[in-house]
Amino acid sequence: MTVGSGVITGVSISHTRASVDELERAAATSQRAAVATLLSEPSIREAYVLQTCNRVEGYVVGDSLEAGLAALEILTGEVSDDAVVELDHEQSLRHLLRVAAGLESLVLGEDQILGQVSDAYEDARAEGGIGTLLEDGVTKAIHVGERARTETSINEGVVSLASAAAQLVEDECDLRAATGLVVGAGEMGTLAAQSLADRLDRLLVANRTVPHAEHVAKTVDTEASAVALNALPAAVEEADVVVSATGSPSAVFDVDSLADAGETFLVDIAQPRDVPPGAETLPSLTVYDLDRLEAVTEKTRRQREQAAEAVERIVDEEFDHLLTQYKRKRADRVISAMYESAERVKANEVATALEKLDLDAESEAIVESMADAIVSQLLAAPTSSLRDAAEDDDWSTIQTALKLFDPNFGPESAQPEFAATMNPDDIPDEMREEMPADVLEQLDD
Repeated sequence: MTVGSGVITGVSISHTRASVDELERAAATSQRAAVATLLSEPSIREAYVLQTCNRVEGYVVGDSLEAGLAALEILTGEVSDDAVVELDHEQSLRHLLRVAAGLESLVLGEDQILGQVSDAYEDARAEGGIGTLLEDGVTKAIHVGERARTETSINEGVVSLASAAAQLVEDECDLRAATGLVVGAGEMGTLAAQSLADRLDRLLVANRTVPHAEHVAKTVDTEASAVALNALPAAVEEADVVVSATGSPSAVFDVDSLADAGETFLVDIAQPRDVPPGAETLPSLTVYDLDRLEAVTEKTRRQREQAAEAVERIVDEEFDHLLTQYKRKRADRVISAMYESAERVKANEVATALEKLDLDAESEAIVESMADAIVSQLLAAPTSSLRDAAEDDDWSTIQTALKLFDPNFGPESAQPEFAATMNPDDIPDEMREEMPADVLEQLDD
């Protein structure tokens, strides 16, 4: 379905299909820069880009799906086809609603994504990327995200091991002036860093591949820096709390380095464990492992899955409202043209009549009021029919009305030009009944 001027096309590159390397290659220097580049394409009229640590998505308004996908190659060109989900007009709108609601997040129902969708909207608007179509789509997505979090329990409790680890750390320690260390920059380490970041004064991210650690450090809102895995002993000495989540086949810590670390709270969510046996006996070290955390997460995971069903219903409901909203706007565009055309004809005919009549001001006002009333009554039925046609996807009626009520004609040649735009056989019978007789005569001639 197309509405207004153009069609929405989207692409999504996310954690569900793409690796960290592919997400890095897809990301632009900033959301605003990506929007500006998309708008530089002649075929693109609107653009919106959402970049987080787990997704890079772009939405554009262009003349066709093909034109949109061609422009969006600035995001998809450096990643494999398997990592990219292409979205047509309606798929783009529904997907964006699901993203803002938290249904597409790595952690079901997470709150952070709603703020990121809103920030991306402001970035796109600042670059002139938000027009009629994306304005309605993105603001509807934000509305859906807000409903999901106020009307359901999808964001209550902790559902991932990483968020459970962060909650456990906060319950056990005073983090207001603390330095945290996350070991590992994969999926779980990224979530742990995001969950801890706004609770800490400073964050270190350690990883065998330092650029991956740097990528995670850039995604959090607190002071953060990356270190190599071979610098782990020094990093542990700096840290008050540690969350370890590597994919290493063997322990990444050794007992001696942990013994020298001082008082430290350590949560090991790696499988196999990152902390070697015996470390838990060190008097200065408090260690929690997977068994402790999984018990915390299971209950809220079930709660969120139940809440997700309610959120899906909200998405379905609001998606239908959004499509109806677009359809009504398409009808309103035609109705506006219809009234503009009628107003010009009316003004021309009233002016002609008043020139021939010697009326005082009060009488002239009566004549003009009568003409306004006639126009309103004649157009009331077509207006209702056009709105019904739009909601029923009856675009042939819409197109007929566009031909019939050409908004470009003026008083000087109103009726001849009006007649020239229309094939009389295209006029539905119910609309012929509402049209002025003199206009019908011109068309039939």
